[in-house]
Amino acid sequence: MKLEVLRYKSDDNHTLGAMFEVKEDGSREFMCYTLEDEHREEKVRSETRIPAGEYEIKLRTVGGFHSKYSRRFRDIHKGMLWLQDVPNFKWILIHCGNTDQDTAGCLLVGQTQQDNFIGRSTQAYLDIYPRIAEAVKSNKVTINYINYA
Repeated sequence: MKLEVLRYKSDDNHTLGAMFEVKEDGSREFMCYTLEDEHREEKVRSETRIPAGEYEIKLRTVGGFHSKYSRRFRDIHKGMLWLQDVPNFKWILIHCGNTDQDTAGCLLVGQTQQDNFIGRSTQAYLDIYPRIAEAVKSNKVTINYINYA
């Protein structure tokens, strides 16, 4: 499975984007909107989006988010969606949240988006998580971040 995050708006506080699944024929299927921290030339802990590029996703089955999501989404949770080998970052996850205050470099997902807010985040997570988690268990899954802003 190949995913893309197309970043199309960035300011001093946050970055907005959209996530797509890239099909084998090259077509793209919209999955959800995204929100991240802002771009910075030099990384500031918990205040900087990850660099553009392609990263593998694996399941993280330890840690606070895993424990919380195991309770919150007990019927579907198999581990956190965890980006691998991000330069100068650790523990980059895909999770629920609404504003840049809900992320420390991670990718937030939502069904609606405006300015510094994504809405219906839990529903977006419930929509995308099972597909991605199942693919991670059986195949290699990558996510490619592409900057337009």
